[in-house]
Amino acid sequence: MTSFLRYDDSAARRLIDGKWYETLQPDLLAARDEMLKDIELLGTDQIPADKQPLDAGFQNLPQQLLDEYEAKKEESLLGRIETKARELREESDRFVVLGIGGSYMGMRALFEALCHPWHNELTRQQRNGVPRLYFEGNNVDNDSISALKELLETGCQDPADLLQRWSLTVISKSGGTLETAVGFRLFREALEAYYGPDSAVSRSLVVPITGLEGKLRNFSNEKGYEDIFPIPDNVGGRFSVFTAVGLFPAAVMGIDIRQLLQGAADMTERFNSQPLGDNPVMDYTATCHLFEREKNVSIRVLSTWGKRLEALGLWYDQLLAESLGKAEQGATPLTVVNTRDLHSRGQQHQEGALDKLITNVIVERAGTEDVAVPMVPDNENQDDLNKLKGKTIPDILSAAIEGTNRAYADVNRPTADLILPELNEYTVGQTLQMLMLATVLEGRLIKINPYGQPGVEAYKKNMQEVLNR
Repeated sequence: MTSFLRYDDSAARRLIDGKWYETLQPDLLAARDEMLKDIELLGTDQIPADKQPLDAGFQNLPQQLLDEYEAKKEESLLGRIETKARELREESDRFVVLGIGGSYMGMRALFEALCHPWHNELTRQQRNGVPRLYFEGNNVDNDSISALKELLETGCQDPADLLQRWSLTVISKSGGTLETAVGFRLFREALEAYYGPDSAVSRSLVVPITGLEGKLRNFSNEKGYEDIFPIPDNVGGRFSVFTAVGLFPAAVMGIDIRQLLQGAADMTERFNSQPLGDNPVMDYTATCHLFEREKNVSIRVLSTWGKRLEALGLWYDQLLAESLGKAEQGATPLTVVNTRDLHSRGQQHQEGALDKLITNVIVERAGTEDVAVPMVPDNENQDDLNKLKGKTIPDILSAAIEGTNRAYADVNRPTADLILPELNEYTVGQTLQMLMLATVLEGRLIKINPYGQPGVEAYKKNMQEVLNR
């Protein structure tokens, strides 16, 4: 596979003293070595208190899953995921994913990046037998929940008709997250009312993804669900996209999960073995860290060009914010979609506070045939677009990227480019793994445990106290 992503920070580096990269290198390498040693600590009783929790299992997981598949095929976890995903595709035409945070954002990123932009509007034949997809359990919005229930109730009235059958997966490591637990109870009730509460069909069309123990695991065992997929103890929620959390719903949607994992595994290998300058994880971390440390650049803008990577940016917002936003440290992530947001945030990025590092996420080749600007007779050329004769939508996007980067460079605004040759499972797998590895690397660099989210637990505790009054 030659579709390696590239990280080009040359524009940003012109705005910072090169000596800082040289002096940072030993610390960066030490942080990488610490991450490799973290893997060795997993499963032992030697984990020091300041590393608790240690959720480093995500680092080698992609290759481990691929190796297991090669050895066991259909009996491996990947094999069982693909088998059950194929069954749900064949048995339902609507698929509800219940989860929040890392149990939701990763799959949403995969769906928007890799599936048809108007997927739910296509016929089943146009979707190649893949069901429509709906997300819930990620908020407490009465109107949104009611609307999806109504859609399912009015659109699905004959369980014998494949086009009127629906299924769901519920994703929660503990089963104790209130938003998802409430959503599961509501939609489970609706599903059982449709297929019969004690029917084999209702049990086969619910797929829990959860920890090895906890409320959801206990309930699922009691209900006798046919397939329950695990979330490893040593992988935290926001790092779980390459567990069943992301892989199972992705497989249901027809995404090639083995290519996704191959991209992630290859990125891990690059991180483990390549030097600074040919290592996207370390290069990205170095630039982000140095601009924050030396230039007080504390806002990191992930500027996605085109619409299909916005959800990936929102996934990264959670990843960075929850991992490093501790002890009054941590940069603030911000996702923008260009050219759309040039008409909203562009002014601030051009002339506002000098506190932003902009990383452009650029896909070099469109996934469809280039759309050309149509020519019209002169008497219909009031919009003056005939001057763009021969130009295509990708040409316009490229001009916007070049023009925007030049405008930022003219006023010393730091930018870098994360370049994906094309948008597919392999490049998206690389991108997700790169950002996860970089986040942990920076945590080790600044002596912040990138795992756990004690601040999130505080709101949960208070909310339960209020509800229990």
